[in-house]
Amino acid sequence: MFFDLINRIRHTLAFRLTLWYAVIFIASAAIVFVLFYMQIAAVIEKRIDGDLRRQGSELSRAYALQGIAMVQRSAAFYAQSAGEKKVFFRLFYNSGVVFSSSNMTHWKEIGIDRKAVDAVLAGNSEVIVTHHLSDPKASVRVIYARIGKPILLQLGVSLEEGRHLLQAFRQIFVVTMSGILLLAVLAGWFMARRALSGVGHLTHTARQISAEDLDARVPVSHHHSEIDMLASTFNQMLDRIQMLVTGVRQMNDNIAHDLRSPITRIRGLAEITLTGAQDLDAYRQMSESTIEECDRLLEMINTMLAISRTEAGVNARERKLIDFSALVQDACTLFQPLAEDKSITLLCNTEEDINVSGDRPMLQRLVANLVDNALKYTDAGGTIRVILHGNTGDAVRLEVIDSGMGIASDEMPKLFDRFYRGDRSRTQSGTGLGLSLAQVIARSHGGRLSVQSDLGTGSTFTLELPVVDPDMG
Repeated sequence: MFFDLINRIRHTLAFRLTLWYAVIFIASAAIVFVLFYMQIAAVIEKRIDGDLRRQGSELSRAYALQGIAMVQRSAAFYAQSAGEKKVFFRLFYNSGVVFSSSNMTHWKEIGIDRKAVDAVLAGNSEVIVTHHLSDPKASVRVIYARIGKPILLQLGVSLEEGRHLLQAFRQIFVVTMSGILLLAVLAGWFMARRALSGVGHLTHTARQISAEDLDARVPVSHHHSEIDMLASTFNQMLDRIQMLVTGVRQMNDNIAHDLRSPITRIRGLAEITLTGAQDLDAYRQMSESTIEECDRLLEMINTMLAISRTEAGVNARERKLIDFSALVQDACTLFQPLAEDKSITLLCNTEEDINVSGDRPMLQRLVANLVDNALKYTDAGGTIRVILHGNTGDAVRLEVIDSGMGIASDEMPKLFDRFYRGDRSRTQSGTGLGLSLAQVIARSHGGRLSVQSDLGTGSTFTLELPVVDPDMG
């Protein structure tokens, strides 16, 4: 059980973030340690070199004032006071012959560096070098300087004190960084868990959602963080899915209802024909009625497919520049004979050279549905006006105004729903999909379809589409 828990934690995003945080922290701390270590070592070396130069200068002044005897006494006193295992000196001639030194028992490995001596004889005031002993931890800093014309000084100081200081620094750093690393890991785990808490809410919400319950939503803290953006996007996706699922359910119910009637009529006609008179005319009449019902079913199915494909963007054609003025005029010309047959006045008033970008067949169907809908619900002697405006800011506006029966206020919100037909429209032919298809086409072109109506005085359908500069074609 414990190992399973560890294995699950090891594969979590919070663990990986914490691990990366710890690795970056350790690497940064190591870089800082190296820089500080080098800085401290340089400071220690600079301080020792300063002490060596100062002591060499004092011995040089002593020689100038009181001679070699004073130099020997001063050097011996300095070595004894510091400790024979910490400081040593040699006094020797230019030829390398030593004539005075401190107790060299501890420093017998240290000889005279001929290169350093040659550099001093060549004119350098002093040369400082580091000598390493057989003990890897032991080393000494040595200065070679001239204190008189024939006399040279070799003065060395052990680096053991500096080595102890650096060792203490390393130990303190390791202990301190171990504690800080532990705190950093805990803080990293806490921050990673807190930062990913929104993802946990997202996962929990996703598990709650089912086909029967799409109401769950991810809480948004409104801190404008990436998690909030993800939660908002996820909620918008859920809203869209819920709307589509609700639409599918409603469509299935409506399809079942609308398919039942024609299928029942077809079955009834077939049953009556089979049980009635067995003559050719009866079968011919049954065939004609069956064809009419099948045509109605095919029209409804094709319209449903067109709506679904347009909403999903399936088989979307390339948008082209369209002369919308000519398209509207052609639609009015097409429906003019039908309007005359119904004794309805159809007026078309369009501005010239109005262009939109879109799919011509779909826009033709949209305009045709609006004009056809107006003709269906306008009585004889009525008037339909089709007006196209092009000077409405950033949108082209098409208005289809009829003097028909109008629409009740309680029916307005459902007017563009699939298969919806108002009580007063039941006597008219149709499937209740025309306006729904028109709305879907308008939205797919970046436009909007709206309606204003008063019961008994007519309706105004307004289509707004984005303006397109004709030079873009």
